[in-house]
Amino acid sequence: MPFAITQNCCNDASCLSVCPVNCIHPTPDEPDFGKTELLYIDPRSCIDCGACADACPVDAITRVSRLTPDQQIYADINADYYKDKPAVAEWGAPRFPVATVNDLPPIDIAIVGTGPAACYTAQALLRVPGTNVTFYDRLATAGGLARYGVAPDHLGTRRISEHFRGIFVHPRVTMKLGVEVGKDIDHVELARKFDSVVYAVGADKDRALEIPGIDLDGSVSARTLVGWYTGHPDVPADAIDLTGVDRVTIIGNGNVALDAARILTADPDGLDGTEIAPHALAELRRHRVNEVVVLARRGPEFAAFTRSECKALVDRAGVDVVVAGPDGIVDAIDRLPLSAPASALAGAPRVELGSTAQGRRIVFAFGRAPSALHGSGSVQSIEVGVGEQAVSLETELVLLAIGYRGTPSPGIPFDDITGTIRNEGGRITTADGTPVPGCYVVGWAKRGATGGIGDNKIDAEETAEALLADVPTRGPARPLGWYGKVSAALGDRVSRAR
Repeated sequence: MPFAITQNCCNDASCLSVCPVNCIHPTPDEPDFGKTELLYIDPRSCIDCGACADACPVDAITRVSRLTPDQQIYADINADYYKDKPAVAEWGAPRFPVATVNDLPPIDIAIVGTGPAACYTAQALLRVPGTNVTFYDRLATAGGLARYGVAPDHLGTRRISEHFRGIFVHPRVTMKLGVEVGKDIDHVELARKFDSVVYAVGADKDRALEIPGIDLDGSVSARTLVGWYTGHPDVPADAIDLTGVDRVTIIGNGNVALDAARILTADPDGLDGTEIAPHALAELRRHRVNEVVVLARRGPEFAAFTRSECKALVDRAGVDVVVAGPDGIVDAIDRLPLSAPASALAGAPRVELGSTAQGRRIVFAFGRAPSALHGSGSVQSIEVGVGEQAVSLETELVLLAIGYRGTPSPGIPFDDITGTIRNEGGRITTADGTPVPGCYVVGWAKRGATGGIGDNKIDAEETAEALLADVPTRGPARPLGWYGKVSAALGDRVSRAR
């Protein structure tokens, strides 16, 4: 009986290296890698050995015969990926560490951040004998996105933190928590203290949406909501007030939007016992949100959420899931292939946007873009474009969930267009493309706010390989030669920023 990969899949590809028959795809060297919601097991080739299940850090792999009723669809989803593909048993060319890896001198590396990208980077670097890693994080608790970005009811995904915990107590790892790089210690000082510095600082700013009324009270970043229910120390307990909130409108339709919709309409008793912040659970008990509208600018074929996230909403009892959109929207959803994200909405009733709900519900409003927020001091309605007309939708809370971008830090080359640290393959570069010696970047700060937790693993491997490849070229004279170059590249900008 074959195995199947289910909803929790983090895409970090840990399962690939242990499969003896190469039946898990896409692999990192295949075009689909990083573009699919899950990795998939070919039921035609799987030999039922279970090695992949043992290697999975989030318990996403299960024998088909043991799938629960709500997971049965994943047997079909895994098989569907291979319906037009040949069985592939051949392995690609093996990749080996750099031949000189055991001859490298001891390397002291600073990693700024403690989220998944930082941890995967440390994991790769600690394979090299003599490597020492020091983590810096401005927060007092390590974990980054794995701790403060994953919804508390996603218990499987949150297990990735257990996978990383061993890194934080590794004998060659030092933790510097509650230390903000760029404030408590500047970038040049960090470069002086360490052979290499890797920035894994993520993307902590919302993309801008310039429409009238976006700054009204009651217009809140979905990032704030996530921090509120995960207990992020930067988000106060009273950041979200659900008093009098009957309808919440979410601008955007990615997984963050669906997480917000699910938590806001969840049965509080079902969240009890999870790692939800106590103040958030108490607020959800006090006030009941009856409807959440998820606005998607384009049609269901362009849905930005994943199928598994959507299916989790559809399968939930007690909250209806319906769709709103132009005529034919239901037929458009029914025509989608099984692997399409919005195919999970097949069979969902169509309603008119703004219609009265008979019970608690989530409305997926496709082809609907916001044009303005209205209210006296605080949000009372949102104007939503429908073709050449507009519909006014009463709403008491609007969440902005259209994506994130990085924040520039004085002294670190930054690309304002992409919202990332300037880099080439993980090597930080100046505006003219010159590498800044000993300085590297990984994760969302490197590639933009795309991909989930597991996508950081391959990204981290690339940066780690670049860092190790550069080690022999620096020579032993770090304080004079290497640091002098870093000072020249960064020092003037840091001093001006002060």
